[in-house]
Amino acid sequence: MHDFRYIDGRFYCEGVSVESLVKKHGSPLYIYSQKTLVSNYQRLDDALKGLDHRICFAMKSNSNLAVMNTLASSGSGFDVVSEGELRRVIAAGGDPTKCVFAGVGKTEQEIRYALEQNIYAFNVESEPELERINRVASKLKKKAPVAVRVNPNIDANTHSKITTGTYENKFGIAFETIEGVYARASKLKNLHLRGIQMHIGSQLTEVKPFAAAVSKVLPLVEKLKASFGIEFFSIGGGLGIVYQQALASGTNAWWKRPEAKEILTPAIYAQALIPLLKGLGLCILIEPGRFISGNAGILVSRVEYIKRTGNKNFAIVDAAMNDLVRPAFYDSFHEIVPLRRKTGVKVSTDVVGGICESSDYFCKDRPLPKLVEGDCIAILSAGAYGSVMGSTYNSRSLAAEVLVNGKKSALVRQRQSLESIWQYESLAPWSTTRE
Repeated sequence: MHDFRYIDGRFYCEGVSVESLVKKHGSPLYIYSQKTLVSNYQRLDDALKGLDHRICFAMKSNSNLAVMNTLASSGSGFDVVSEGELRRVIAAGGDPTKCVFAGVGKTEQEIRYALEQNIYAFNVESEPELERINRVASKLKKKAPVAVRVNPNIDANTHSKITTGTYENKFGIAFETIEGVYARASKLKNLHLRGIQMHIGSQLTEVKPFAAAVSKVLPLVEKLKASFGIEFFSIGGGLGIVYQQALASGTNAWWKRPEAKEILTPAIYAQALIPLLKGLGLCILIEPGRFISGNAGILVSRVEYIKRTGNKNFAIVDAAMNDLVRPAFYDSFHEIVPLRRKTGVKVSTDVVGGICESSDYFCKDRPLPKLVEGDCIAILSAGAYGSVMGSTYNSRSLAAEVLVNGKKSALVRQRQSLESIWQYESLAPWSTTRE
């Protein structure tokens, strides 16, 4: 679900013309819909009402302060993976006591800071990490709340670069060893064994892998509750979204193509998992990112050139892989539409950026309306793993970001100045400069 649509042939975010935002703020430009963010959060929250539950937004998917404030105001907690992300939560008005801290490489400084902020729990990835957290907590005279991340060795049937729940991945501790890990951890005096956690992968579009993982881990969870009094079971995130979509004129709907008929919805997810989890008597944590933010954002770009080489037709745009790396990194599909609706025969087009890499593309051989220099396009479903994965490669500045709320809009991240890219660099003392 989302709130991007054509009205009278022009592309809108909620009640604001996207063209008007580009005219005001330039391009490339990320645009987020507040209504979509809140709606996606509430749909998931409502679907899980049959459980004692907490949603911790995986801010790795989108860490813009305004986006996070929107979700914090809706009641969300946060899944963080660094001290920087935890500090962002606080800067955005979020509650650190509703945060879980994940990641395989937590430093002593990060652990110390998280304990000082009284986070809800660490999702622990190894026994050496348990020992480190215990040492840091001892120095602070605190008990550190922890949940060991169990690796259930379940193949999520997703992209190889975003699967996390098999023994080939760096995450978590092998399912068969968990009871022994908890027994040893229970002897560490500065740990509070608060829960258990798992996460099998990202962009899952069917419920079967979730149900299989939960079913496999449930007997273990029950044993840990009986032996160590754990309070919660985190089943991770990973709910996928529809990327291949067709726009319906004048409505708020994306009409799904045939291949997207069975896309996972909150209702389907809850229907499968609530019966498994309801009798546990534990708080159930869920850590979604993409599901909430993915279709709540777009990246707008301007066509700079049309170039034809042999049988190829290239639309060269002012956005590039430094702005949105997913197609280059994952070969990901993103729907692309012009800001002004076009009719007529479609042209097989490669939409590419200006970076000196062959992987700098947004689509290849895609049938698109005929584009010309000066047209603006919207790259859809860019609200997750878009701006957060941006870089200044080729000394290109980071894109500006806008949040729309009804007929109002606000610039929530200024376009980075070129000079700021190298502001923390300096010449060596022996360098010479041109006089």
